[in-house]
Amino acid sequence: MSILVDQHTRLVVQGLTGREGGFHAGQMAAYGTKIVAGVTPGRGGELGLDGTVPVFDTVREAVEKTAANTSCIFVPAAGAADAIAEAAASGIKTIFCITEGIPVHDMVGALAVVQQHGARLIGPNCPGATTPGLNGLGAKIGIIPASIHLPGDVGVVSRSGTLTYEAVQSMTDAGIGQSTCLGIGGDPIIGTTFRDALELFAADPATRALVLIGEIGGSAEEEAAAWAGEHLKHLPRVAFIAGRAAPEGRRMGHAGAIVSGASGRAIDKIAALEAAGFKVAASPTELPRLLIEAGYTKR
Repeated sequence: MSILVDQHTRLVVQGLTGREGGFHAGQMAAYGTKIVAGVTPGRGGELGLDGTVPVFDTVREAVEKTAANTSCIFVPAAGAADAIAEAAASGIKTIFCITEGIPVHDMVGALAVVQQHGARLIGPNCPGATTPGLNGLGAKIGIIPASIHLPGDVGVVSRSGTLTYEAVQSMTDAGIGQSTCLGIGGDPIIGTTFRDALELFAADPATRALVLIGEIGGSAEEEAAAWAGEHLKHLPRVAFIAGRAAPEGRRMGHAGAIVSGASGRAIDKIAALEAAGFKVAASPTELPRLLIEAGYTKR
């Protein structure tokens, strides 16, 4: 079992014919993801991914012809919000947006369309998700390196791409595998929150422990902690919060990683997580050890 991405995923890549979209689509396909279509306006009728994937002018046509159910967006920031809205309006139910730098005003409108059509958006400015598997039975969407993963039963959710990679590699090196690794994105407005992700993992019977990687800014970690304290008492859970030494009022890395007054401070996030039963690491490399201390046992 897993969340959001698996062998039933039928992926359309919006921006398949671009450099980034084409490169990462190749990596996704090599890992086992079923890429059934690409979309680039004006390039309909071509074949992408070394002649193996049909390209369409619109997402709606791609859905009608290939039964695509998931989208991954590699569209430049100026058009990415429209790409998100198009995917949702065309019947795609799970949308990953890798693009960063989308204006906040544009995202407000795009997210409203996503919600109107009952779709789920992951991102923007996210690395995607991976459900590890062996011998081509895994699936990944986005830009997370395939080589760091090990199939297992620990769910990982993070705001940061590079910190995710470090944490997952540390887990894999310790022989601790992942059920699904999910990056939700670091922008101020995103489609799927920490709490949303924890709810998905809680409903997955194959996920036996959780890793949460947060950072300064906003209150998403505290909101997730409050929910977890009530609903995840049965699962070992650990966390790491980046930005402990960040000066107040300065953005650190992500657009959403900014402390304003007493809001979004690392110390408050850590306190909320610990109160909810999370063991909080001082470094991502400590997460495997803390998982064991929290009661996780490797199978």
